[in-house]
Amino acid sequence: MKIKVASEVYMEKAKLLSDEETERVLSRMGGKLRRRKDKEKVNCLEALAIQLEIEDEMLKEWRERFAEVKANHDKKEAKSKLAAVPEPPQEQSKVEPKAKPQRKPKAKKPE
Repeated sequence: MKIKVASEVYMEKAKLLSDEETERVLSRMGGKLRRRKDKEKVNCLEALAIQLEIEDEMLKEWRERFAEVKANHDKKEAKSKLAAVPEPPQEQSKVEPKAKPQRKPKAKKPE
């Protein structure tokens, strides 16, 4: 994954995060970005902004893929409903169930 430069929009979002939200975002940070932050090539606020931007992009991609999957599923479901048109009920011949064969009584053991 290519490391990005933090945009102003996400810098503002990162500034508005509470301490708890900041910790959560930092815990989700990927290895490359974390190392870059640890080596102090990027300050904490920039790292937060970059992580927020990455997560928004991933969420957008996921939503697009999910919409495609849902559309394909809906198409298949519609086809299966059309194919599963119920046939008129046919008269069934009445077949009596077979009787179970009778068991022979067990011989009593001599005492």
